[in-house]
Amino acid sequence: MKINPQTYAAHVIRKLDDERGRVVGMVRVQRRGAVLVPTDKKARYDFEIPQGEMGGAKDGDLAVGEIQPERGARSKRVRIIEVLGREGDPKAISLISLYEAGLRSEFPDAVIKASQGLEVPNLKGREDLRDIPLVTIDGADARDFDDAVFAEPYMLDGGQEGFHLIVAIADVAYYVRPGNPLDQEAVKRGNSTYFPDRVLPMLPEALSNDLCSLRPHEDRACMAVHMYIDGRGKLLRYKFVRGLMKSAARLIYEDVQQKYDTQEKSDILPHINNLYAAYRILDKARQERGALDLDMPERQVVIDDDGHMSGVRLRTRVDAHKLIEEFMILANVAAASALEDKEAPCVYRIHDKPSMDKLDSVREFLGSFNLTLPRGTSIESKQVNGLLRQAGKLPYSQLISTVILRTQSQAVYSPENIGHYGLALKKYAHFTSPIRRYADLLVHRSLINAYGLGPGGLSEDEEAQLSSICQSISSSERKSMEAERGATERFTAAYLSQHVGAEFGGTISGVTRFGLFITLAENGAEGLVPMKSLADDFYVHDEEAHALVGRRHGRVYRLGASVTVQLMEADGLTGSTLLRLTGASLKGADIPGMAQPRAGGGFRDKGSRRDGDKKHKGRPKFGGNKGRVKDHGKSRKKEKR
Repeated sequence: MKINPQTYAAHVIRKLDDERGRVVGMVRVQRRGAVLVPTDKKARYDFEIPQGEMGGAKDGDLAVGEIQPERGARSKRVRIIEVLGREGDPKAISLISLYEAGLRSEFPDAVIKASQGLEVPNLKGREDLRDIPLVTIDGADARDFDDAVFAEPYMLDGGQEGFHLIVAIADVAYYVRPGNPLDQEAVKRGNSTYFPDRVLPMLPEALSNDLCSLRPHEDRACMAVHMYIDGRGKLLRYKFVRGLMKSAARLIYEDVQQKYDTQEKSDILPHINNLYAAYRILDKARQERGALDLDMPERQVVIDDDGHMSGVRLRTRVDAHKLIEEFMILANVAAASALEDKEAPCVYRIHDKPSMDKLDSVREFLGSFNLTLPRGTSIESKQVNGLLRQAGKLPYSQLISTVILRTQSQAVYSPENIGHYGLALKKYAHFTSPIRRYADLLVHRSLINAYGLGPGGLSEDEEAQLSSICQSISSSERKSMEAERGATERFTAAYLSQHVGAEFGGTISGVTRFGLFITLAENGAEGLVPMKSLADDFYVHDEEAHALVGRRHGRVYRLGASVTVQLMEADGLTGSTLLRLTGASLKGADIPGMAQPRAGGGFRDKGSRRDGDKKHKGRPKFGGNKGRVKDHGKSRKKEKR
């Protein structure tokens, strides 16, 4: 690896100047003065706002406060530096989560200026793909189209039948060059962040919704990969090119599925049939290699025209979604392979195997269903799939999938490859969405250098800093996930606040030392039953049985059991929703046929508390992808752009 002699490695010894902390909250004007009530549910106190430091804020405003030096003061003080909106404004909900995560909604002027005046390049140095009927397939409400696909039958050497596939991706690297203002902002953001009502893009709209959007019947610069597979889905060869393409059609998932199912004649039908034929091969190959397939339905927050949450619904998934997923996954595998061929730097998407400690912790629980998780130093994803297939015959298959999901590690970016456990792949790199993930842009740049595809390749400084960049964008991804989760919780709580006192049926979706998390059957919302509300006994948290067990009466509250609850409180400001058990649920909630756990007697009860564990403020977090593992370039979230 070449390293610029003017580039040096360094580490921080001591910070000389720390940026003052900031807090987001609601301004409340009281008799003794104004205070800022934090939106963070973990906050323990309010902040005083000294006279003259209101920054134009009024009672009921959502605002950002800068924490001031105490200098012996008994209470914390803040200076209002920005007003986000008014109490009850649904548009402010996402802004709260955005600011809490340290994200920025606006682009600096220099970045906006750099995005203006750019044009689609000419054909020089590019492959002309404009006569190939590449199509985009997205959600009905998608605004940007950054990937297009094509498939045709192909006769391989020796007369074997296979397929020639093309995946074309918007050529972001042509516009976003290393070190320019667009690049500097993109690496800071790391990725786009998606909220129920808006998107915080990695790149300005001039790129994300225009020049890098593969609109139908318009010339667009692209990075494309030609891939050739045999009848078993094996990737035989690939070729990466820089091209100029013209999308033949903008298609929608459900429409594509309907056209394929009905076989209604049209000009596009032969191309759709080719795509599905290739997909069937790739899907079978996925099953044979053992990629994880967890039974976890995805839910979607529904927002009305006024920005209010109107409910939660299950996301519709058809084979057209899976088709695109498999094409993107294959292109990502080809990208990693192509860079390894040239011994070029690569940003791998890695997913480590679950730790043995986590696997050991669920064995006894699975044994309650007469399911056996193999022992050993290494558990392959194919073995886990075998267990999941057995579980699929049981009425609590989704519960078992949840428990397995919680053993999974978090996928991250790294210049060092350890493979992708969830997808059962030895090499994998994100290539298919540089419009909204910086990792993909780095992969594009490295391919450009490795294969001599023109300007905009990986710089020497980037090569030298690749490890730290991977750490940064992995951190940005986690930050975005937390912000997205926080916004969803707030929208849900604001929606439920209109139904305080109502009773709901639900399922225990989380068991902790400080209470039970309940998922409501009616709308998929989630709330907490605090341990202190279970006042009839002293409850022990049995981690192996995923249950709370009463020491005195032996009542059991187990993960996956059905309960009835009453909504006691829902705060859209903090996103907290509190419930209490009602009716027969007060006598326990267990799963019929499972072994009865006992408080003590072999179950771990270290640190159990009746009134909650103050060291654990929220629901246990776990890594991995929900449902069918689809750690690819075609996220459902882009449909909201």
